[in-house]
Amino acid sequence: MGKIKSTVLMMMTLLLVFSSVFSYGGNVEASFDASVDTALLVDAETGKILYQSNIDQPLPPASMTKMMSEYLILEAVNNGEISWEQEVPISDYNAQLSHDRSLSNVPLRQDETYTVKELYETVAIYSANAATMALAELIAGSEGNFVKKMNEKGKELGLGETLREAGEEFGMDNLEEIANADEGDFQFVNSTGLPNRLLEGNHPEGTNGDEDNYMSARATGTLAFHLINDFPEVLDTASISEKKFKEGSEDEINMQNWNWMIPGTMYGDLDFEAMDGLKTGFTNAAGYTFTGTGEQNGQRFVSVVMKADSEPHRFEETQRLMEYGFNQFSEVELFPEGMTIEDNETFPVTKGKEDEVSISTEEAVSMLVLNGEEEGYGYEVAWDESLFDDKGKLIAPVEEGQVVGTMTVISEDGNSTYLQDDGSDQSQINIVTDQAVEKAGWFTLMFRSIGSFFASVWTSVADTVSGWF
Repeated sequence: MGKIKSTVLMMMTLLLVFSSVFSYGGNVEASFDASVDTALLVDAETGKILYQSNIDQPLPPASMTKMMSEYLILEAVNNGEISWEQEVPISDYNAQLSHDRSLSNVPLRQDETYTVKELYETVAIYSANAATMALAELIAGSEGNFVKKMNEKGKELGLGETLREAGEEFGMDNLEEIANADEGDFQFVNSTGLPNRLLEGNHPEGTNGDEDNYMSARATGTLAFHLINDFPEVLDTASISEKKFKEGSEDEINMQNWNWMIPGTMYGDLDFEAMDGLKTGFTNAAGYTFTGTGEQNGQRFVSVVMKADSEPHRFEETQRLMEYGFNQFSEVELFPEGMTIEDNETFPVTKGKEDEVSISTEEAVSMLVLNGEEEGYGYEVAWDESLFDDKGKLIAPVEEGQVVGTMTVISEDGNSTYLQDDGSDQSQINIVTDQAVEKAGWFTLMFRSIGSFFASVWTSVADTVSGWF
């Protein structure tokens, strides 16, 4: 009986899985040509990838690394592990490093007091390196412990596999070798994004002095996606165009946001009104990098540009990506609420007061779609086998609104890809029953059984008699 049931249900699924056929000839990416090797554009609500180029190659992200540090700082505040007004101790080395003006820094002194909020602002606005390290030490006790938290959080957020783990699998012994072999997705070796060699032997414990941080554009975009969705308050600070640090003191610094696209910065010709974040970066190895985010008419995107050849280039390319997203994509209702499934408007019901029940979609399906490609989407359905008997009938009783299956939107061209997994949680809805069907009583079931018996006898006799002639 089990084999029969499995076979029937498998045949049902094959017959009922429906995918519309479309005449689709376009390619989403053909409409945009990036001027950098590595670029990514993502819908900030769903993680749907709208444009991608070389997004799985691990590269040095420079100060975009600080997005993970910001995530852990905001998480620690939200969890009550630290508070905004808490004072941050400054170590000898951090005080010394903070006065190196060849790096992005605000001056820190051991005889001065600094709050978590004060230093966090220097990180988010001015990308201050020593301040980042001081906050890392406050949260984890040492920067080495903080780096462990960074890598653990990266795996938890779905950034992928660490380069070190990939290196162990393939027998490689340094991060650069692993990254060049396209193995692994990310690796944090410090809280700032500086190459460890610039720390002159003061690199975090557990790392090597010649190591660098690495992230693929996909990992970077995934980190940014989680940062702005888990802690949207990050944009309150990231969008500040300039702010004075220690105003009125001898250490006063006017912190200009390194994100020149923020309206109100000194580089007005690069302003882009929609932009309100997120993080720039530069080292010789990384080139000019930028993770941007902006919102227009209720639609938010995240972009990643890596290996740009100048400061303006990374912003100009980001603006091109953003304008492509805002101008070429629209939120479209692909399938309405209450839609019936073709060839399956109703399902037969066994042992119920009614013989069948109608079914429909529980809610509408909307998706960000490239303009003109609304017809490039179909769907497939899958049924909950536990609700059916071995003849493919729903088993009574059936409740109104009972979930009997799911409908998943599919793209004919395969371009509906997401930062993580297959995005089915964004494009899948329930198929439910429209009415309740009560279970029939024993008396009714008995007469149905008798009727079925005589019907089968009559059919057998009729077949036999017809065979005589």
